[in-house]
Amino acid sequence: MTSAGPAPQPRVSRPVVRVRYAETDQMGVVYYANYLVWFEVGRTEWLRETGWTYRAMEDEGLALPVIEARCEYKAGARYDDELEIRTTGRLVSPVRLAFDYEVVRRADGTLVATGQTTHATLNRAGRPVRLPARVKELLA
Repeated sequence: MTSAGPAPQPRVSRPVVRVRYAETDQMGVVYYANYLVWFEVGRTEWLRETGWTYRAMEDEGLALPVIEARCEYKAGARYDDELEIRTTGRLVSPVRLAFDYEVVRRADGTLVATGQTTHATLNRAGRPVRLPARVKELLA
């Protein structure tokens, strides 16, 4: 009997954003919708780190529209906090992929939010198409 060894660790992107004053609400905490914008920062950087940018993807005639988004808020973030957007990708089906997010305050390691987005792969005509093999390999 042979051992397959430990499972490969998923690729994690870790871009950092600093909360701007304009991103806070009247209570002084980050307005909830900003987390979805930061999720986009995370997945854009995740793709860039794999060598497949959104620009290149669109040049190849592909789009990854969000078809589902979820965010769970754990703690408040405030103006000037540095937040690390930990992003991992996973294959859902031949035409869908998902990204998982953890937003962590760098100063104290507090988990501020978690989330997930699911994306369809579409061609220029807006029809579902399979993900390119090189992208599936990154998600397997």
